[in-house]
Amino acid sequence: MSDYKNGDTASWDASQVRRSQGGQQPGGGQRRPSQQRRRKRRRINPVLYILCVLVASAILAGVGWLLASDLCAFNRDIPSTTKITIEVTADDDMGSIAEKLQDAGLIRYKWFFRLFAAVTGASDEVGIGTYELNTDMDYHALIAGMHSSSGNLSAETVTVTIPEGYTVRQTIALLAEKGVNTEEALTEAAQTADFDYDFIDNDSEDLSRLEGFLFPDTYEFYVGHNAKDALERLIRNFVSRMDEERMAQVEESDYSLQEIITIASLIEEETDGTDQANIASVIYNRLEGPGDKQGTYGLLQIDASLLYALPDHTGPITSADMQTDSPYNLYQNAGLPPTPISNPGLASIDAALNPNSTDYYYYALGTDGKHHFSTTLAEHNAFVNSSEYGG
Repeated sequence: MSDYKNGDTASWDASQVRRSQGGQQPGGGQRRPSQQRRRKRRRINPVLYILCVLVASAILAGVGWLLASDLCAFNRDIPSTTKITIEVTADDDMGSIAEKLQDAGLIRYKWFFRLFAAVTGASDEVGIGTYELNTDMDYHALIAGMHSSSGNLSAETVTVTIPEGYTVRQTIALLAEKGVNTEEALTEAAQTADFDYDFIDNDSEDLSRLEGFLFPDTYEFYVGHNAKDALERLIRNFVSRMDEERMAQVEESDYSLQEIITIASLIEEETDGTDQANIASVIYNRLEGPGDKQGTYGLLQIDASLLYALPDHTGPITSADMQTDSPYNLYQNAGLPPTPISNPGLASIDAALNPNSTDYYYYALGTDGKHHFSTTLAEHNAFVNSSEYGG
């Protein structure tokens, strides 16, 4: 017993017990076969595996190609020469903008555009405005094409309603009053900025070069909006309202676009809101008819045009006023004034394009607040000298 060591006990106990039991469990039982061998692993069919990998790769490659094609503006259905107008308002976010782009055929996958916009911070670039885009533009170009130097979608905005018949000066004053920009900056842009439209004389620095083309409507601008861009939005709206049908009517007439809008501006200033087509007939009759027989001699004799030359004038037109030396004095100068005298609405533009067919050469305002039309000077004078005359 003196040779026994504690260290030997654990060593002997672990190894000897296993050998002495001869594979028996404590208590004399045999090990189960499942405990004596490892379970066999199920093997995957390598052909099936390779086939699954190939199919998954093809699907991913196809989806990737479709997304890449959309991102890079490949294979668009609309010709790249087609200009597509997209309007972004203060109510838009990147989701609604993506929907507009998709509806216009500029993108296919609005969710992917939104993801791209989120990753690139596009919401800090896109701003309120009306933009001309085309299908050659990839995602980055579309975002750049909707960039506004005045602010982004989260910038402070203001709503401005420009009444029909406002002049350029009145429009600028209203925009300045609403905080769109200063009157000085807007005036300078109206006088000196280059606007890429054939009907605007970029060589002139007179405010009248924009007269007639700042379309009266309701707009949303940024506070501190870029002055040129603010004015150009009104001009773009005018262009969009002069659609193919109206421009076809202009081309079929004997008058230029400038002359049609000038006639429309005269109608706008003279109408009571219900008689545009009759006033249009008087203007055309005086321009084209036998004015010598009616005592008009091609003179339109419209007070509103003379008042345009006398912006600070108050009170009724006097005989002295009718002697004013100005091309806008239609008592002295036959034909149309050199430019429109205000910015007309669609009703007056349509009346200029579609006048009533009448023999009227005169009209005067009655006590009932309506214009009374006459064919001859004698009829006109009889009305003016009657108790019904309200002028």
